[in-house]
Amino acid sequence: MDSPGDPEGPRPPGGDGPPGGAMETSRRLSREQIFVLISAASINLGSMMCYSILGPFFPKEAEKKGASNTVIGTIFGCYALFDFLASLVFGKYLVHIGAKFMFVAGMFVSGAVTVLFGLLDQVPEGPVFIAMCFLLRITDAISFEAAITASSSIVAKAFPNNVATVLGSLETFSGLGLVLGPPLGGFLYQSFGYEVPFIFLGCIVLLMVPLNMCILPNYESDKGKHSFWKLITLPKVAFLSFVITSFSSCFGFLDPTLSLFVLEKFNLPAGYVGLVFLGLALSYAISSPLVGLLSDKMPHLRKWLLVFGNLTLAGCYMLLGPAPFLHIKSQLWLLVLILVINGISAGIGLIPTFPEILSCAHENGFEEGLSTLGLVSGLFGAMWSVGAFVGPTLGGFLYEKIGFEWAAALQGLWALTSGLAMGLFYLLEHLRRRRRSELQNILGTEEERTALLSDERGEG
Repeated sequence: MDSPGDPEGPRPPGGDGPPGGAMETSRRLSREQIFVLISAASINLGSMMCYSILGPFFPKEAEKKGASNTVIGTIFGCYALFDFLASLVFGKYLVHIGAKFMFVAGMFVSGAVTVLFGLLDQVPEGPVFIAMCFLLRITDAISFEAAITASSSIVAKAFPNNVATVLGSLETFSGLGLVLGPPLGGFLYQSFGYEVPFIFLGCIVLLMVPLNMCILPNYESDKGKHSFWKLITLPKVAFLSFVITSFSSCFGFLDPTLSLFVLEKFNLPAGYVGLVFLGLALSYAISSPLVGLLSDKMPHLRKWLLVFGNLTLAGCYMLLGPAPFLHIKSQLWLLVLILVINGISAGIGLIPTFPEILSCAHENGFEEGLSTLGLVSGLFGAMWSVGAFVGPTLGGFLYEKIGFEWAAALQGLWALTSGLAMGLFYLLEHLRRRRRSELQNILGTEEERTALLSDERGEG
């Protein structure tokens, strides 16, 4: 759907149209577009609050119930594994199921499961507790991915000319959820115990369900003929997928490790541990809409934003511990500063990936419609989930074996590799296009010479 009154008509999705399109859409929002923004903001805020609430106190509670650091990391990580599987299914069958139904049903189940998570302290310790953690975490992952896949597709459908700007702005609510979740969870846990944080947030999400049933538009679309396999085998999409995985693994790495490191190193209470997460989430929330606007206004900068974001992220993880070979003393103010830079670099490198994949898909013959948006949203979710599984699982294992400082440094190598790989790909792409342009100029000159010689012979 185009913004009302847009005199230039439809332009390629992903923000590749003229810069004025972003301003036109931002000035004139239809009622339907406003409702889409409210719905998408509600799922971003609610889901990220429920997701991030575990960080400050769940690892400690799980330890009391007999779970090792590796098991705790796997509990965090299994969420992403089933997120990955669900995103592939929901992305492929979005049009068949219906975007609105998928969104509302996913939000309802996610809220209910969050409430049930608050009752886990009543479960016997040991294998039964661990099994119930896995069961609820898996169910939450599937429902969350249903809602997010539908949300991203609906947003891209409603704002075809400003995908990066709108998605970047909505990441403010994701960041706000990450900001509010840990400190709110830590405060409620300290004040009222284990159950209250989950029941409180789960009920908030459930209250959003009837609102979204009323206001969310219902988009219809034809079934597409393309597949995930065709999309991900495009070389550019494959490299972008690696970048998404890198960022998500870096975020996921912190879930089971950062709170334990802060508690052990600085002896902070659980409520203050949540505030440490604030630096990362708040800086990401603020930087994302700015990067999205820049990405839509100057699409040619996206590639360099991606590379710069990855390389900066790598540096952050080297300094997070800091890495022992740097011989820098670990201090709380330094940790918070690095987390702030970490959030900014994540916004810079991550926001341009969605419109880049979407533009690449359309350049390679994918139809413009909800079916392609579903594939791109599903692929984004799947790749994010791969890293979000590996990050906490490997992070918990490495934390147990070699400590936080070395584990964070190894995590930084992933971001460094993806940044260098993406930079090399863009450099080769630039050289290939330049060579092709030069060849076309040479061929054009030869054709002109041939035409002139033919004319001269005809006149002779």
